[in-house]
Amino acid sequence: MYVVESRGGAIACMLLALFFLGTWPAILTLLERRGRLPQHTYLDYTITNLLAAVIIAFTFGEFGNTNDGKPNFLIQLSQNNWPSVLFAMVGGVVLSLGNLSTQYAWAFVGLSVTEVITSSITVVIGTTLNYFLDDKINRAEILFPGVACFLIAVCLGSAVHASNAKDNKEKLKKLQGSQVGENTSISNGSKTISKNDLEYGSSKLPEKAKAGTASFLIELESRRSIKVFGRSTLIGLAMCLFAGICFSLFSPAFNLATNDQWNTLDDGVPHLSVYTAFFYFSCSCFVIAIILNITFLYHPAFNLPKSSIKAYLNDWEGRGWAFLAGFLCGFGNGLQFMGGQAAGYAAADAVQALPLVSTFWGVLFFGEYRKSSRRTYVLLVGMLSMFIVAVGVLMASSGHRKN
Repeated sequence: MYVVESRGGAIACMLLALFFLGTWPAILTLLERRGRLPQHTYLDYTITNLLAAVIIAFTFGEFGNTNDGKPNFLIQLSQNNWPSVLFAMVGGVVLSLGNLSTQYAWAFVGLSVTEVITSSITVVIGTTLNYFLDDKINRAEILFPGVACFLIAVCLGSAVHASNAKDNKEKLKKLQGSQVGENTSISNGSKTISKNDLEYGSSKLPEKAKAGTASFLIELESRRSIKVFGRSTLIGLAMCLFAGICFSLFSPAFNLATNDQWNTLDDGVPHLSVYTAFFYFSCSCFVIAIILNITFLYHPAFNLPKSSIKAYLNDWEGRGWAFLAGFLCGFGNGLQFMGGQAAGYAAADAVQALPLVSTFWGVLFFGEYRKSSRRTYVLLVGMLSMFIVAVGVLMASSGHRKN
């Protein structure tokens, strides 16, 4: 099997994972804003997320020669390594619960703030756990200042959210006499929609409001699947907190699965490879996601319309985007674990700086922070700057795992 051994190779895996893991949430947000039911989107995403793990297992997990100490993927499936398998599956369960929470939190508090809060909680808790599980192979004098940068970033992220929410309220107060409906054209800063407009997904509507205006906020509310006007943002913040706790546990669980720090395996049984552990991890993630989202089809949350298996199978609008999101997340997680196995899982938590990527997509495609106050922009730049510093510091703390 292929093993990442160099520090440079591990950092390359982390950087690629950072891009993938910061992009897939933007795609799911795009589909929710187009009005596609999140249950349908997440079911599609879950399929390709598992498929990515299978592809990784049968390629990287089977490349090269095998030996008794480092067996290939297929050989490990028949070995008595169930304690490690269970750790991997626990990691998949908590990741699935966290992902499920964030797909609703995005609607309530926005893509950028959701990623900031969940990522910062993940780093503060998860990185500390991984540091001690990895027998302190990462340099603490560099690692923990990086964690401090994440703490500062989450404080700035909360301030950005509060400031932006205040800006939006001011915009809505100033809007008078607007009539919003399916056949109503809003002329406040409107422009022609091109065929390739990602936010709308088609060119059927003649005009749309310019991003950042009050008309844009009302148009978005009328179009999206999860209606958030009049709801407390505390709901979204609570979901972010729950998701962050879940995300902070999946990497330490995976660390235990691949390195057996608690000596749960019998003598002579080799540790799970990254690829075998990732396969079991993704299988449990898949099962939980399927069960919960099929349940939500018939018993939806937040007053979403009921759906069915038949309706889901017939809903092809945006399915390709959802499949792409699943592949990006699956390959992103796999690359994170490959880098973590080589350089330490605490350093690999640098990929949690994914708000750098998701905020870029949020501003570019969804109009987040457009026409906001100067205070909001100053806080936003400060938040992103802290993430840039954090990812550099965490990667600089990379160590080298002894075989």
